[in-house]
Order: sequence, then structure tokens, then C-alpha cells
Amino acid sequence: MHIPNLPAIRACRPAWNKGCIVGQKRPLLPKHVGAIRVRLEIADNFRDLALFKLAIDSKLRGCDLVELMVADVYAAGQVKERTSIIQSKTQKSVRFEITEGTRKSLLRWMEQPLMVGSEYLWPGRFHERLHISTRQYARLVREWVKSIGLEPSAYGTHSMRRTKVSQIYKKTGNLRAVQLLLGHTKMDSTVRYLGVELEDALAISESVEI
Repeated sequence: MHIPNLPAIRACRPAWNKGCIVGQKRPLLPKHVGAIRVRLEIADNFRDLALFKLAIDSKLRGCDLVELMVADVYAAGQVKERTSIIQSKTQKSVRFEITEGTRKSLLRWMEQPLMVGSEYLWPGRFHERLHISTRQYARLVREWVKSIGLEPSAYGTHSMRRTKVSQIYKKTGNLRAVQLLLGHTKMDSTVRYLGVELEDALAISESVEI
């Protein structure tokens, strides 16, 4: 009697994301941003304060933020008010602002002994690593949100990227501006990134009278 070859029965493994919050990470609210700033200021944590503020201002992906050079933000004895970099993911230029408070924090950080002779804005602590890694950055973000009582699994490095643009969109409804600030090539990407839904579109429409 012929017995057909049947597929092997494999033990069911638990899903890798079981018990985890998956999907888009939440942006920080203005009150969260203020609370984290205060905690870092009280701790005199010059690097983390400068990194946190620039992450919010720049809206950069973590891979681009950790690789920033001093020359990207500093010239002629002062921190630039605006600058641009080439994004590693798209190889396209994106421009961003550096607000006054962030400029002051960057200057204070660049005066620290660890910055002497460093070409990178966030140097690594070991000679074989020129700058902090994206994994280190993710750990820092986790520590920041945890320090103010937020659930760490709901936030990540993309929370930093989304924080300012979510407020810009909320206040203006200007998707094109958000697209340019994020360096997206397609508007569809911006819509998905912000999680724009029909209700948002209707709310914007209802606020305009003709």
C-alpha cells in the first residue's frame, strides 16, 4: 500500500511579537517633550539633552541622526540655524531647522571633553566605534520615555521622528509641508506615516468655509 509523502508537522512556535505592541510608534506629546527636557536638564546630561532636542528638530531617521558630523551643524564658530544632509535610505537631501534652544544645548555638548577631536556629533565611547549605534540610540529613547512614566514598548526612535510633524499636521493640515520635512518622495508615504484617515480629512474640510 502506497503512503503519500505528507508535509512534516512542525511544532507551533509562539509569534515573535507575542505580548508586544507592534505597528507605528506613538509620537510624543508636547507635555512629554517638556518633561523629558526637564529631567535631562536636572541631570546635567548634556549629550542626551542635545541629542533629544536635535532628534525632535531634525525629524531624521535614527540611522541618519547617529551619523551626523559636527560639520553638519557647526560652522564659523556657531551652530547653524538650518542645515541639510543626504538621507541614507533615499540618497536625497533633506533640510531641517535647529531651534535656538537646541543650538544652545549643542554648543554646551560640544564643549565637553569627550567631544575634543571628534568629527562625529555623537562619538562612541570606544575607539573601534566612531559614533553611537542605532541600537544605543533606541536604548536611550526607551530610557527617556520610561523616565516620565510612559510605556516604553509604545514608543521608539520613530516616535522622535514623528513628534514635531504630527503637531505641524495637527495645527495646519499641510501634508505637503510634512512630506518635505520628512524627506518623503511620495505623498502616500507621508499619509501612511501620519496615519491620516478620512475623519482627519473631513475635520480639515469642515474647518474651511467658502
